[in-house]
Formats: sequence, C-alpha cells, structure tokens
Amino acid sequence: MTVSRTYLDFNATAPLREEAKMAVIAALEDFGNPSSVHVEGRRARSLVDAARRDVAALVGAVPGEVVFTASGTEGAGAVLAMGWDTIIVSQVEHSSVLAAARRAADRGVQVIEVGVGPDGVIDAEACARVLETAAASGGRTLFALQMANNETGVLQPCRVLFQMARAQGVAVLCDAVQTAGRMPINLAEFGADYLVVSGHKIGAPKGTGALVIRDGARFVPLLTGGGQEQNRRAGTENVAGIAGFGAAARAASEDFAAFEQLSALRDRLEEGVTAQTPNASVIGQNVDRLANTSTVVLPGCRAETLVIGFDLAGIAVSSGAACSSGKVGRSHVLEAMGLEPETAQSAIRISLGWTNTAEDVERFLIAWADVAGRASVARRVA
Repeated sequence: MTVSRTYLDFNATAPLREEAKMAVIAALEDFGNPSSVHVEGRRARSLVDAARRDVAALVGAVPGEVVFTASGTEGAGAVLAMGWDTIIVSQVEHSSVLAAARRAADRGVQVIEVGVGPDGVIDAEACARVLETAAASGGRTLFALQMANNETGVLQPCRVLFQMARAQGVAVLCDAVQTAGRMPINLAEFGADYLVVSGHKIGAPKGTGALVIRDGARFVPLLTGGGQEQNRRAGTENVAGIAGFGAAARAASEDFAAFEQLSALRDRLEEGVTAQTPNASVIGQNVDRLANTSTVVLPGCRAETLVIGFDLAGIAVSSGAACSSGKVGRSHVLEAMGLEPETAQSAIRISLGWTNTAEDVERFLIAWADVAGRASVARRVA
C-alpha cells in the first residue's frame, strides 16, 4: 500500500513548477546551439535571452548582469577564487562558501570568519571592525554574507553591512539562494557586487543557477574557452534548464505575498510542537527569519532518528545539516550559535513552500506526537 507523502523540505529543493516543466519540454524541441547564427541557433538564443530577462527581474538586476551557471555553488566559488588578498565571511555561511574560502586560505589568502550571536545573527560591531581593518591594510578584500541561513532561516542585516563594506571599498558577495523568489531583491539598492541564486530552490530544474555581477564589478571567469555568457562562463548553455529557470523565476516573482503567508503555517507548527513537547525549542524564534523555515531542537533525540521516523510516516523533513551521502552530519551553523554538539545533533528543519496547506501542518503535528514520543522512549530505554 502506497503511503501518501507530505513534502516539508523546500530549503533542500523545491518541486518542479508546472510552468518550468512546460518550458523545459518546449525548449527541448529547439535543439540549436545558442552560439550559432542560423535559425535553429537563434531560436535557442532567444530562449536563453528571455530567461535572462526573467531572472534579472527577479533580483532587480539588468539582463546583462546575469551569468547562467550550473548552481549557486559554482557562482560563489567563481567569485571566491578571483585572487583576493582578504576574504571575510560569517561562520554560518553555506558550506560551499566556507569550503571555498578555506581553500583560498590554503593558498595564502587571509580569511577572517566573523562570529554570530546565539540568535544566529552576525556580530555587526565585530564585522564593522574587521571591514575597517581590512580596508586600511590595502589589497583586494571580499566580504561574503548570506541573506538567509539555509538551516535556520535567520535573516542577516545585509543591507546595512553591505553599504558599510562598499563605503570601505570592500567588494560584496551575497548568497541569495534561500531568498531569491521568496523575498523581493533589488541588486542596485541592496549594494552587492556579486549575488548568487539557485534554480531548484524556486521550482526550476536542478543544475541551473545564476551569478549576478553588478555592472562595473571586477570579474575573472572560472571557466574559460568559448565566448559564452559574454566571455564570463565558457561552455554551451543548458538551454532547456535555463528556459525552465526563467519560467520558475517568472512564477516566483508573482508569489511573494503567498510566501509571506506561510509564516502562519510555520507559527502553527511551532506552537503545536512546543505545546506537545515543552522541552523542545525553536532556533532563531525571536529574530527575523524566512517565513517558511523552522528548526526545532528536541534534546536527547537524535535528528537522524526523527528524520527517519517522519519519512516512515510519509513526511519529508531534514536534519540541521546533511552531507552528500545523505547521512546526518554535524551542523557548523548550530555550533557557531553556541549549541552544544549533542544539542545540535537533535535539530530537525521543516521548510514549507507553495504546495503546503494547513492540513500538511496538522499531519506533521500528529506524526510529531508519535515520532517524538517513540524517540524519547528509545532514549530512556537506552
């Protein structure tokens, strides 16, 4: 007997939007190389150009600033590899950003990791001091900061800090993977030099992303060879995937209000969890968060046990951190926030999206009573 599924893991990936699916199918018929000048090539080029306009509109950029990539990771990695003298990051950045920064450190780049408070928000005073010191030392400095954390949903004060960095002559990289398509973004007003987005977070096919480079910002391509993407990313474009990305961006841009309404579902979920299990806590509950994200800690119950229990109940959630093998790993985010390792290993993330309803939340809460109860009993027995 097939168990009906409830998907509550949008921060990991979103279901393919119907608009994106139809755009991909249609684009597969236009098989031409978008760099070719004949009719078939021009048809493919028109699809790429249309998608570039849609993605640019989603983040308040102009089309010429958008470079299509295979992922947010690629875009961030390209910027971080550009030969900086100093790189400044927060300790809660996505692992792809932290890994690229630490690799740069192995090459002799000065890398400064700025801490966060127990609420997950970057220490603004410490950040200001680091920015001032780095600017005074000369050389090229990059400041990388995410808009919202993928594990906790906590929003960072990017606008203020980016303006501060730009005033010091420091270049800015913004990881907007979790916020693009969920919150309005205007690149020009935001103050970032580089911004990365990922298609599959907004309902586009996996393997699509974009690096947005502010007009006039320095850029050294990571991939060279052909002249694609205005000589900024060599390689024949993934036309079908890009077409789907554009369609998803267009659909997401019409859904901002609906996304904000997810906060009511999130709040109901959190209220239900803490009412059933008073020893449970919600990470970042008292600061600005994404409307869809809830990270819950149930002390003494391992996240892996909870995630498997929910999966067996037909509900997809995730742990605070997952590695490529699919196993639960230690969360550098929660550790940076000061949680003890054992406590951090008891955190699960629930992230909602456009397919979710109040019934999904109630189903989760029914399952929570069972899954959390059995996990607690197993812990006492052990």
